[in-house]
Amino acid sequence: MKKALFTPLILAGSLVTSGLAVAETPKNAASAPAEMQQMMKTYKPELRQKVMALSPELKATIQKLHASHPRRAKETTLRQVMHEILSEYQAIASALATDNAEQASDAARRLAFHRIPKGGLLAYFPLDKVNDSDLAVLPAMNAAVEGSALKLADAADAGDMPRAASYMSDIMTGCVACHQKFRGTPGISANLMTPLGK
Repeated sequence: MKKALFTPLILAGSLVTSGLAVAETPKNAASAPAEMQQMMKTYKPELRQKVMALSPELKATIQKLHASHPRRAKETTLRQVMHEILSEYQAIASALATDNAEQASDAARRLAFHRIPKGGLLAYFPLDKVNDSDLAVLPAMNAAVEGSALKLADAADAGDMPRAASYMSDIMTGCVACHQKFRGTPGISANLMTPLGK
C-alpha cells in the first residue's frame, strides 16, 4: 500500500507578495531560501519564528516542491485552491466515466500543478504543525496526490483508461490523509464548550 498523504501541502514553501503589506524580515532569515525569505515578510511573528526553526533540509525540500508549481494566486485562499482541486478531481472522474482521455489528462495535470494560495500554504497550517516532524510528510503527500495525478495523465495520454482510473483512489487517499493531519475533523471546533450533537 502506498504511503498516501496529501500534496497541496508540499507547496508549503509558497508565497505571493504582490499587494501584501511587508513586515520586517528577521535577521536570521538570510539562512532561508530567497523565496521563503519573501514569503516570511507576509507572516505574523509567531509563524515567522516557526518557519525559521525548520531544518535547512526541510526548507530546501519545501523550496524544491514549491518550484514545481508555476501558478501563484493573487487573492485565492487555500480553501479556494482546495475547491479547485476538487473540481479537477471531479472532471477527471467524469472524463474516465465517458472515455474522454484528453479531458482526463488535462484535468489531472491541472490538479497536479494547482495554483499556490495567497500567502502560501504555511500561512494556513496550525502553528503546532509547522515543525520538522509534521512537515516531513510533504514529499510523500506530493507523491500520493500530485504524483498519482501525473501518472493518471500519462496513462490517459497512452489511451489506457483502466490504468488511469486506478490512480483515482491514490489521489483521494492522499487528500484524506492530508486533511486528517493538517485540517482536523470537520465540524469539530476547539471554540465550542461541547461538541455539536451532544
